[in-house]
Amino acid sequence: MFRNAIVRTARLSGRRFQSTASAPVFPQAEQNFANLSKEEQTEVVNRLTEVMKGDWNKVSVDDKRALYYATYGPHNHRRPRIKPGDNMKVFIGVISTIAVSLTISTIVRNSVPKPRTMTKEWQEASNEYARERKINPISGVSSEDYKGKGFVKTFF
Repeated sequence: MFRNAIVRTARLSGRRFQSTASAPVFPQAEQNFANLSKEEQTEVVNRLTEVMKGDWNKVSVDDKRALYYATYGPHNHRRPRIKPGDNMKVFIGVISTIAVSLTISTIVRNSVPKPRTMTKEWQEASNEYARERKINPISGVSSEDYKGKGFVKTFF
């Protein structure tokens, strides 16, 4: 019953349910477009542009795909620049750059003499000075039960 209603409606409306598209200008564009010469590519794009100036309802899906591929597809200047193995080259380049910068940083840091205030004797004298002047008597070097190193640092 439902099927008969659809068929009857289709007959009454006079509308065709088949495609009115013409034969495609450039079928299978994804496979063939990149292999064409520049002149042939330009010619195909011009033909497709002329087809698109008409009624879009009459343009075939293949032509729409071909024009889209010709405009935005991965060919010529839109071809990806990354080749297989490039990721490893970038990774090795970054790691080697970091290693070189750490090496240079270590060499420069070790070649400069330590400041005189960073010697152990100076830091111990700073502890004595703090005790004499009663600097930070609550929790610092001058407190009664202090057991820390005070100003003595061993990172240099």
